[in-house]
Amino acid sequence: MKEIPFGIQTFRDIREQNFVYVDKTEDIYKLTKIKSYIFLSRPRRFGKSLLIDTIQDLFEGNKTLFEGLYIADKWDWTTTYPVIKIDFAVGALHTLQALETRIKDILITAQEILSLECRMDTDLAGCFADLISKAHEKFQQPVVVLVDEYDKPILDNIENVDIAIQMREGLKNIYSVVKAQDAQLRVVLLTGGAK
Repeated sequence: MKEIPFGIQTFRDIREQNFVYVDKTEDIYKLTKIKSYIFLSRPRRFGKSLLIDTIQDLFEGNKTLFEGLYIADKWDWTTTYPVIKIDFAVGALHTLQALETRIKDILITAQEILSLECRMDTDLAGCFADLISKAHEKFQQPVVVLVDEYDKPILDNIENVDIAIQMREGLKNIYSVVKAQDAQLRVVLLTGGAK
């Protein structure tokens, strides 16, 4: 009998370790047919991080993970897309400097994964925009941007209004890049707990 994957948020682990997986790939397939921005607000422990991870594996073309699932024979596995994942789920950030350091680390990791370099001599928004442009150019495919816990830096500071506002402005600086890069993007998915 298969085990239930309590606390496991990695699609690869669930599939390779043969845990129970409720096939949601039909819904994911419908979501990916939309070239748009997708915002998903759900309470904690509702599978948002697993959804992000599953979509990342899909766009990166990890076909074997999807064998036997709805999407397996419907997805074009010959095309892969560059994916930039921004994840604020780990740890609490209580200063704007900590947020900026985390964003810089996320961008450095994305550069390493995509074997690219963005201009670090500019501000974070400039680096993010440069990374999207270079990923689009290198892979000749639109870029997928996945943001998990988009609002966590704000929610971690919700009782300190001044810090929460600083976090909001810091995040807005990064998220504003997405609108400007629209022509180079395939899907942008944001998940979080706040509407």
